[in-house]
Amino acid sequence: MTIGTDLDPLSHAILHALADAPRDGGVSLPRLGKQLGQGASVLMRQLTLMGDATLGGVRGPGWVRVVQMDDRWVVHLEAPGRALVAALPPQEAAS
Repeated sequence: MTIGTDLDPLSHAILHALADAPRDGGVSLPRLGKQLGQGASVLMRQLTLMGDATLGGVRGPGWVRVVQMDDRWVVHLEAPGRALVAALPPQEAAS
């Protein structure tokens, strides 16, 4: 499977950021956005594709889960995402 080489840069960055977060707590959407330099709407679109929702009759890979806790959105890395991160090359520092 060559998904690691086919993965877009934003998905790659999201997966690595979530892998570095505490397993049980997830990462709030604003914190993730600040860390990656992206707005919440950009991240939500990408996270939707990375979750397990069915879009256009195709179920997503289930790498992440986004939940609303009280008044904030929290992103969790799921087991398929953890397995993918383990197979990915290391995240390169932004230049």
